[in-house]
Amino acid sequence: MIRILVVDDQPLMRMGFRMILSAELDAFVPHPAHPAAPRDSRLDHLTQREHEVLEHVATGLSNAEIAAALFVTEATVKTHITRTLSKLGLRDRVQAVVFAYQQGIVHP
Repeated sequence: MIRILVVDDQPLMRMGFRMILSAELDAFVPHPAHPAAPRDSRLDHLTQREHEVLEHVATGLSNAEIAAALFVTEATVKTHITRTLSKLGLRDRVQAVVFAYQQGIVHP
């Protein structure tokens, strides 16, 4: 049997991932003292739904959680993620998270 420790309605594993990711992003994300990066023109190629999915990916949600939030299937979410990564020229979800923070789509 697998048991998951939950703190504040969040699985501890997810919380730990967010803390680690937050620490790693500090090296890449502009700090308030630094000017924000100019808006990347590749964002203009995303549909509204792809932009929403990118926001959810950047906050650490799983495909199932994104699907539930947007009332679509997991397959649809996977399609949106694949197209988003392709349009932005990114390799994986980690690069998508860093990109979203750099572009100010989400904030720590």
